[in-house]
Amino acid sequence: MFKLDSPPRGYDELINAEGIPRFPEIMECLDGLDGEELRRRQDATERRLKDLGITFAVYGHQDGTEKTWPFDILPRLIGGGEWKQVEKGLRQRIYALNQFVQDIYNEQKILKDGVIPQELIHSAATFRPQCVGHTPPRGVWTHITGTDLVRHNDGQLYVLEDNLRCPSGVSYVMANREVMKRILPEAFHGGSVAAIEDYPEQLLNALLATAPAGVDSPTAVVLTPGIYNSAYFEHSFLAQEMGVELVQGSDLTVRDGYVYMRTIRGLRRVDVIYRRIDDAFLDPEEFEEDSVIGVPGLMEVHRQGRVTLANAPGTGIADDKAIYAYVPEIIKYYLGEEALVNNVPTYLCSDPAQRDHVLQNIHELVVKPTNEAGGYGIVLGPYASKQELEDCKERIKADPRNYIAQPLLQLSTVPTLCDETVECRHVDLRPFVLLGGDVESEIYVLPGGLTRVALVKDSMVVNSSQGGGSKDTWVLGE
Repeated sequence: MFKLDSPPRGYDELINAEGIPRFPEIMECLDGLDGEELRRRQDATERRLKDLGITFAVYGHQDGTEKTWPFDILPRLIGGGEWKQVEKGLRQRIYALNQFVQDIYNEQKILKDGVIPQELIHSAATFRPQCVGHTPPRGVWTHITGTDLVRHNDGQLYVLEDNLRCPSGVSYVMANREVMKRILPEAFHGGSVAAIEDYPEQLLNALLATAPAGVDSPTAVVLTPGIYNSAYFEHSFLAQEMGVELVQGSDLTVRDGYVYMRTIRGLRRVDVIYRRIDDAFLDPEEFEEDSVIGVPGLMEVHRQGRVTLANAPGTGIADDKAIYAYVPEIIKYYLGEEALVNNVPTYLCSDPAQRDHVLQNIHELVVKPTNEAGGYGIVLGPYASKQELEDCKERIKADPRNYIAQPLLQLSTVPTLCDETVECRHVDLRPFVLLGGDVESEIYVLPGGLTRVALVKDSMVVNSSQGGGSKDTWVLGE
């Protein structure tokens, strides 16, 4: 089997502290793969990804915007027993968050009962007054969720953040698996690795299940901002895999209270829109008036229950990082249960006492803006310069609502091919969850998800936009 250049310094997903594989049976497929053979297969993988056109965009990158998706062939493994518990925890979390969003835009019981401060909601950049009093078809707001998980040195998985607006990355999960089956086919004989190929079918079923009432044969589309969006590959991929049209705002029009798609045969009614456009650009009549990628009048049709938008506008209130700190209380409030997957301890800078703690201990903490994504705006206290920490303090003082802080977790690692050696690199995990109805049993969790890896040695930043890559995630049978 491959040899590590140096032993793991913390919790490794494949190799324990004694250097023994955690999953010896499945790891047998890697026996005999020395450095030269690993490099040969890695090179073949990169050529395959390039030939397939599997790319992502990095705005402002010196080598251009389009880059081949960075992928490492050494997989990340998760035991079936552990995954079963994770899946239960994700189902619980998403079901509670969907109820939370419904409550926030309607009765606001959780605010009236003092579980969450009202000011925290009303000051959130993602709170949409346009959604107040609205209930989407079947009561589903959070159709598609990407929940980021990390494993600490204690061996436990924690939820790092929730992504409920336009979570991306699932197309790369599918692409990673397709390539791995070609490059390492021996690993998939016998069915010991959970299949993920049915995700597009599950996604389409979830979307169609939430179509407006009374529509017998609903039509769904994927709405993209266009080819220059960083996730355009994913938009195109999912539309093709589901067998639905990929459209831009200019392809849609509102007529007589319904949404229609322009086709060569005339207008065709659209019932479900899997939108990959942020709220702010979705409808220039209600949000950003200068948006040229949205559909004028779309929100009114949505409010009338004549078109389903997935995810529903306003859902972002549930992935505000300040709201994240209250998710265990949200779960307990709506479900009467303790959270099955724990949060990372979080300090709210909007709270004076917690803010003072952050300012005094900022050198030990990770400071995050509450509504940024892609790893932008994060300050890693233990690695920041004195000036960076002082600048961060000033930003917190100027706008405390916009920041939270968390302890720096030592993310688990996975052996990763680095030039001619195999070294441990830090990883996280983004499972994808689909909600196709207003009951918990109508939730689908994709086995595994997107494992993102920090390709830079000792880095904790795994985002592809920040130099990270990905791995195939294998969920094993119990």
